Amino acid sequence: MQVLIVEDETAAYESLVEILKEIDPTIQVSGNTESVSQTINWLTTNPPPDLILMDIHLSDGAAFLIFNHVEVEVPIIFTTAYDEYAIEAFKVNSIDYLLKPIKKNDLDRALQKFKRFTQSDLVAYISKITQLAPAKQYKDKILIPVQDRLIPIDLQTVSFFYTTDKSTHIYLKDGSKYPYSRTLEQLYITLNPKNFYRANKQFIIARNSVQSITIWFDNRLLITLDTETPERIYVSKNKASDFKEWMVNM
Repeated sequence: MQVLIVEDETAAYESLVEILKEIDPTIQVSGNTESVSQTINWLTTNPPPDLILMDIHLSDGAAFLIFNHVEVEVPIIFTTAYDEYAIEAFKVNSIDYLLKPIKKNDLDRALQKFKRFTQSDLVAYISKITQLAPAKQYKDKILIPVQDRLIPIDLQTVSFFYTTDKSTHIYLKDGSKYPYSRTLEQLYITLNPKNFYRANKQFIIARNSVQSITIWFDNRLLITLDTETPERIYVSKNKASDFKEWMVNM
């Protein structure tokens, strides 16, 4: 069993790993993310795990924000130090809800419950999980600091965001570009997922800027925008289906 642990406290993460080993040594922890943005990035760039252990309160916001940006088709066991979230978590028929500090017997019970899930149980669970995503009002402008000024940028005029060598730039449809202090991970959770897509580690692209999609020889997609880009934009084979779905159905 492959498990992703979404947890921003080192001690809590290490405790979960130890308990999992005690319960079943064959369980493998395939990843650990500490924030909403990291989790979105991990889920969009890695094969899905079999199960997610997810802390609800993360460093950059409630974990439920994840469901605004990525389809999570994996059962989740929620963990948190705050029992006020229990009712909301159970609305999606969660596998289980564990209150910190996590006890071995409680986690073992949750894992046994997961193992009893039938395919129909899983389908029903996944169909409800998006109910956790909070209704969110996305901004239509961002402010870009340029020397001693703040320039308002209408997001409809943005063609793509690009990062390299730990610096991020915003490219507009008119060909101009501006440096921006945020990382792509920080940016992505603030953008409307209907309008912007994390194509790969270097690019977030605007839907209304996509001019053509070329199927590459290794089943990657080559994306051509309405603005010249610093390098070619490829969507991996693993994300190709998701990208095409985003283009036509969002």
